[in-house]
Amino acid sequence: MRIMTIPCDGIGPEIVSATVEVVQAANERFNLGISFQEEEAGFVSLEKHGITLREEVLDRARSEFDGVILGTQSHMDYPPLSEGGRNVSAGFRIGLDLYANVRPAISRDLIENKAPGMDLVIMREATEGFYPDRNMYQGVGEMMPDPDMALSVRKITRHGSMRICREAFKLAMQRRRKVAAIHKANSFLMTDGLFLECFREVAKEFPQVETEELIVDAFAALLVRQPEKYDVVVATNFYGDILSDLASELSGSLGLAGSINANAETGLCCAQAQHGSAPDIATKNIANPTSLILSAAMMLSWLGEQRDNKPLSDAGKAMSDTIDKVLAEPANRTRDLGGTVATDQFGKLVASQLRA
Repeated sequence: MRIMTIPCDGIGPEIVSATVEVVQAANERFNLGISFQEEEAGFVSLEKHGITLREEVLDRARSEFDGVILGTQSHMDYPPLSEGGRNVSAGFRIGLDLYANVRPAISRDLIENKAPGMDLVIMREATEGFYPDRNMYQGVGEMMPDPDMALSVRKITRHGSMRICREAFKLAMQRRRKVAAIHKANSFLMTDGLFLECFREVAKEFPQVETEELIVDAFAALLVRQPEKYDVVVATNFYGDILSDLASELSGSLGLAGSINANAETGLCCAQAQHGSAPDIATKNIANPTSLILSAAMMLSWLGEQRDNKPLSDAGKAMSDTIDKVLAEPANRTRDLGGTVATDQFGKLVASQLRA
């Protein structure tokens, strides 16, 4: 089994290194046969190759690897696309058609949080929506007809909506059998209207699952008021991005939020932290690698489920469980959680307990 690792920018190299150490521990304990190969993207690639993400990296990820561990990227600091500043995250999601961005938000009693009882998963469509760098065949979905006017195009397709809704219902069948669809169909009559139409159509295939349709602004308020009520939440790209960050922060911290981008049809999966590249603390060895470690755990579990491979599934669960055991001791936490443990130390702590 081959895993591609891409350190990228900011704290990316540090948290990827810590994550690989933990995955290697799981590899040894469960005899997974994992090998790692590092590739370049982000500023390192820009300086060396003139572009932040080369097509050959995507081609190799697609054809030669079982999964990808993707570090953080400093997209806002990249030059324009015409000068090589390609959005790395979007490049992977579009290039590998990783349409399902799976983002759990779980409140842990051992970590201070603002949403006791929260245990939900946001299924975010990741290949279209209001994101102009991925919703056109050629060019981008934003334009300026004149210096004082900017326009943005939103793309919602039946194909994209059907498949993300179906993945949401499949996940709900493994959990508490509830799915909430988030929309703004009272304003976006056609685009969100199409999404809801697809949601209702897929719901017919899963009569055992309870459904709910919620306007996005109302759901943001309800997420704060009654977070324990929700199980699986499905949303288009833009809504899902914002709401998953809100849910993760309410449940404790973005630094504790795992995330994968996956395609159930091709079996491709990419682990990626929910948070950004934090260039202000890069190279200081103080970043919290938990989000990426949990993302890698999710990737192993997902690959295990897709391939009916119990050791992979067990390895992913063991990684997640070990994170909780390590965090249960305040002295083991990184600075953002009130502790003093360095990035590399945290990875070694988790790896050591995982091997025990």
